[in-house]
Amino acid sequence: MRQKKETEKPNNEKWILRLYIAGKTSRANKALKNLEAICEEQLKGNYKIEVIDLLVTPQLSRDDQILAIPTLVRKLPSPVRKIIGDLSNTERVLVGLDLVDASLSKK
Repeated sequence: MRQKKETEKPNNEKWILRLYIAGKTSRANKALKNLEAICEEQLKGNYKIEVIDLLVTPQLSRDDQILAIPTLVRKLPSPVRKIIGDLSNTERVLVGLDLVDASLSKK
């Protein structure tokens, strides 16, 4: 039986992703760059990234209960998922966003 590839995950619906940061730090820039690369490869333009700077709008952290930064929140498709960090571990991000099954990522 053939195993599914990462890119065979259904992704025909629009993905809404929020990246919470605190200022234009190198860690925030790295997280955004990593997220954009993953999205382009896996979602092929079928996504929207909202960058929320908590230094500008701190009240927005309450909506998604943000305790650490940078934090990525997958708003759509449901269910909501969160990943904390600079998103440099691609495999962890793919599993966290449910773009690849955790059982398939452990070879």
